[in-house]
Amino acid sequence: MSSNCEQQKSSQNQSENIISQSVDLTNCDREPIHIPGLIQPHGILLVIEEPELKIIQVSNNTFELINRHPEELLNKPLKNLLSSKQVLSIKQCLLEEFETVNPLKISIKNNKKEDILFDAIIHRYDGLLICELEPKNLQENTDFETFYHLVKNTINKLQKSSTLQEMCQVVVKEVRKLTDFERVMIYQFNDEGVGSVIAEDKAEDLTPYLGLHYPASDIPKQAKKLYTLNWLRLIPSASYQPVELIPVNNPLTKRPVDLSLSVLRSVSPIHLEYLKNMGVDASMSISLIREKKLWGLIACHHSSPRYVSYSIRTACEFIGQIMSLELANKQENEDLDYSMKLKMIQSKFVESIPQSKNFIEGLLKYESGLLDIVSAQGVAICLDEQWTILGKTPQQLEMEELLAWVNAHSEDNIFYTHSLSKVYPQAKKFQGVASGLLALTISKVHKNYILWFRPEVIQTVNWGGNPDKPVELLEDGSQRLSPRKSFELWQQTVQGHSLPWKPCEIEAVTELRSAIVAIVLRQADELAKINIELERSNSELDAFAYIASHDLKEPLRGIHNYSTFLIEDYADVLNEEGVSKLQTLVRLTQRMEDLIDSLLHFSRLGRVELSWQPTNLNEVVQNVIDVLNLSMGQPLVDIRIPKILPSIVCDQVQINELFTNLISNAIKYHNKLDRWVEIGFLNVADLPKIYNNNIRVDEHKPQSMLVFYVKDNGIGIRERHLETIFRIFKRLHGRSEYGGGTGAGLTIAKKIVERHGGQIWVESTFGEGSTFYFTLPG
Repeated sequence: MSSNCEQQKSSQNQSENIISQSVDLTNCDREPIHIPGLIQPHGILLVIEEPELKIIQVSNNTFELINRHPEELLNKPLKNLLSSKQVLSIKQCLLEEFETVNPLKISIKNNKKEDILFDAIIHRYDGLLICELEPKNLQENTDFETFYHLVKNTINKLQKSSTLQEMCQVVVKEVRKLTDFERVMIYQFNDEGVGSVIAEDKAEDLTPYLGLHYPASDIPKQAKKLYTLNWLRLIPSASYQPVELIPVNNPLTKRPVDLSLSVLRSVSPIHLEYLKNMGVDASMSISLIREKKLWGLIACHHSSPRYVSYSIRTACEFIGQIMSLELANKQENEDLDYSMKLKMIQSKFVESIPQSKNFIEGLLKYESGLLDIVSAQGVAICLDEQWTILGKTPQQLEMEELLAWVNAHSEDNIFYTHSLSKVYPQAKKFQGVASGLLALTISKVHKNYILWFRPEVIQTVNWGGNPDKPVELLEDGSQRLSPRKSFELWQQTVQGHSLPWKPCEIEAVTELRSAIVAIVLRQADELAKINIELERSNSELDAFAYIASHDLKEPLRGIHNYSTFLIEDYADVLNEEGVSKLQTLVRLTQRMEDLIDSLLHFSRLGRVELSWQPTNLNEVVQNVIDVLNLSMGQPLVDIRIPKILPSIVCDQVQINELFTNLISNAIKYHNKLDRWVEIGFLNVADLPKIYNNNIRVDEHKPQSMLVFYVKDNGIGIRERHLETIFRIFKRLHGRSEYGGGTGAGLTIAKKIVERHGGQIWVESTFGEGSTFYFTLPG
């Protein structure tokens, strides 16, 4: 508001103009306002070459101020203008920090031998020494003690203020008291560059600007950059005629002098017109900077010419710097209670997550906190593409598309906006519930995300004039950039916006993510240690089972053989009871040997390396059926294979045994006349959702697993036995029923499937039949 597009004024000595292809105030962003080649006329500017201290450029107003023509000074040593004592003083200053010595008190004799007093303000920029002279006779005399107490009192009030709004009101009141401007305002920028007046102190007869907004184009990007370099700028009168530098281009650099830090730098004709349209003749702007970014301005306006002394300006600049330091403290203090509430919510999550199956379960233990942590009205959690939703959110498909867009447009772990439809037009259809989005990425690899939503809040924004009419149509039909001619209240209804996300809310979810990641990593580390220990224990158990079964076979075989010999050799000596006991001993030792053989085979499965090779499962299954038919004599079961089985890469011997165990069980456990067994396969995607939720699939190769099944219409399994049937030596029937067996077949089948990276499970209805499902890599 206190600055506008600063465009280079054309003159006969300056031929460079900015030519824009489209007529738009944003073109000002491309205008080099730091090198106008012009200054304001109330002072003199000298560009000095070091170390000789030779004047190589001078402003074309020396005759008006000191009665000396520019030609008398140009390319002459500084001592031609100043006394030897003053030149020596300047040389001393060049060895120090300019901020500590400015301004120097300088006396210059004009051609009439009259002494004219100046404040000399010196700085270096772009390798050049620049000296600016402001006449002292323009300045008010301020008693130092009074001045000191005014500034000290202002700083005390500023620091004691409890809120940001209170501090802003203190500053505008005290700056106006120091400078005697008719109007002093605090002007704050939002994230989009739009400014608003948040505090004001003014003369009673002036129209208030408090609460008005001003478009970002009022202060272009490069002007904002200059405000971060130069804390204060004064325009004593907007009616001035700019003064050119002689020569226009610096003799050393061959280009216009960079006046970024100059106090006399001229401003754009458009900005001067802007001020006149506001009824302002004199203005002063003081930067407010937070975290190296322009947060706002202290803007001062006066309807007539008004010069402010360098000392008063320095005091105002100091107030601006102190306020800049206090900005963060005041805003943090205002949010302190809220931040403490968010910390308490965080601590509850951190406590519940480690005690839960996964982090989402931990978050859902405190559902209200999941919304309250950012004051959202809806939240959606995505874990491995499974969604959990609380409150008001878009539809799941809409959120999936939105999440894909966020991932494509943001590499950060956090993305937030309070006007989603502005950056993502598809959001217009659900902006009622989701104009605000805060998206948190927990893990892109595992597709874990949390999305918070805020609803639309329709607002009425008060503008200082119509912000959308920057172009003026001239009589000849051409167009020119023109500032607004009216600053009367202009209202606009703003839609598609939610309440903005506060910094403390962003910080809260960022810390929550860090806590979740730390907990998950710790749990993963603990799980890895447990798995290593289990693997070691299993290896030891396999080794023990192998050794034990191997070593037991020899004495057991001896008992079996010895008992058989006794029956054969002493049957006529033993009575009937003795023979019966020996026959029982033979039968038990035979069963024991069968159990040991099964245990030995099971232990070998975990020790032998798999022999991976392409395998035609149709041939494997046909071979199994042929062997079983041969062993049973006449086929008693209808074998059904609905479609040709695929070829896979596997250990052919073990997969042959897998199908043998499952098909033989399906044939054995039958009590119907019409017997059938069906063998087939499905893709994971073809399975009902209830199965998909329990199947681990490689997320990078979702179609890499095939689901095979062996189905029968046999006796079925009671529900309470569905988990226990895979335990070794677990039989549900008598040893002689349904063909007998050791009870190790399903355990061995499970081991084979798991060694191939798959899973096995059963669905069964007692009395109707069973279906054994297992997955293998395709």
